[in-house]
Amino acid sequence: MNHNYCVIMAGGIGSRFWPLSRTNYPKQFIDILGTGKSLIQQTYDRFLSHVPKENFLVVTNDLYKNLVLEQLPELTTEQVLLEPFRRNTAPCIEYANQLIQRKDSKANIVVTPADHLVLNTEEFKRILGQGFEFVNNNDSLLTIGIKPSRPDTGYGYIQKDNDSPTEVNELFKVKTFTEKPNLELARFFLESGEFSWNSGIFLWSLESIQQAFYKYLPDVIQLFDEHKLSYGTANEKDAVNAIYAKCENISIDYGIMEKSKNVFVLFGDFGWSDLGTWGSLYANSDKDQNQNVINGENIFLYETSNSIINVPKKKIVVAQGLEDYIIVESNDTLLICKKDEEQHIKQFVQDVVVKLGDKII
Repeated sequence: MNHNYCVIMAGGIGSRFWPLSRTNYPKQFIDILGTGKSLIQQTYDRFLSHVPKENFLVVTNDLYKNLVLEQLPELTTEQVLLEPFRRNTAPCIEYANQLIQRKDSKANIVVTPADHLVLNTEEFKRILGQGFEFVNNNDSLLTIGIKPSRPDTGYGYIQKDNDSPTEVNELFKVKTFTEKPNLELARFFLESGEFSWNSGIFLWSLESIQQAFYKYLPDVIQLFDEHKLSYGTANEKDAVNAIYAKCENISIDYGIMEKSKNVFVLFGDFGWSDLGTWGSLYANSDKDQNQNVINGENIFLYETSNSIINVPKKKIVVAQGLEDYIIVESNDTLLICKKDEEQHIKQFVQDVVVKLGDKII
């Protein structure tokens, strides 16, 4: 029996990729890189080497049940867990833990977001195998850290403890967690060689993570424990609605990982990005001779460089004299924004909603 499980967290709306990513069709379900597969399909594929299809769970929003089953037809309805609303990653993970516990008390689990990019899948599979082996043999909580390539202020950082070596190369006890640092601190982290980016990909045994919940988030796990008899029955939806109505909104990082004493980090270098912004998409996409990222069939550019143009296939676009711009059209909405000021997109969306209503997102 294979005791490896994969929990894919797929409930976000990807608002920073507006207008391509919308509430009713967010970025994890979009072929945002033009590969022929959506981000959630790519995520599912890269874990199949270590996890059988029947051991996947996707935790998502009620809105996306049909999208998940349409894009991952190998899964059954029972493998798609529906949150009534978002309560961050800790409740999401505990919901999945409860369903896995009903099936396999010896489970080892990897938890991953649905919308990450991995370019070197073979290296990723090697790292994943090391991670599963480690948590199977150790009472530990493991996170996959990414070797930083630049002083990025958009990621959290994990510092390794060089005084706590393990038998696995590039696997260390965690010394500190640091949320998105300023540029000066990020440069120091990069130069020190002691820090990795926090990928948000976690591995642990079911026993280890449940013990951590009882110790650090007892209110959360007790809420779920109260409804054990409802999981897998017709009463599950009502039970989950009741739990989420009372449950704390808290991340697994803050609630458990930053507090636990048995947390380890496994450094990896496999062409990773969380694809959280148009800028990250630009950095990880193929470019033309003028360093433009183009998605569309009828795009004519003149004296235009270092820009992103993403439009429907039949749309004709003519652009002249642009540098470092984002041009995106989707669902009758056109966005034109300076690439280095895309942090304003959330405000743009809010302004549009105020005037036109939330149907636009």
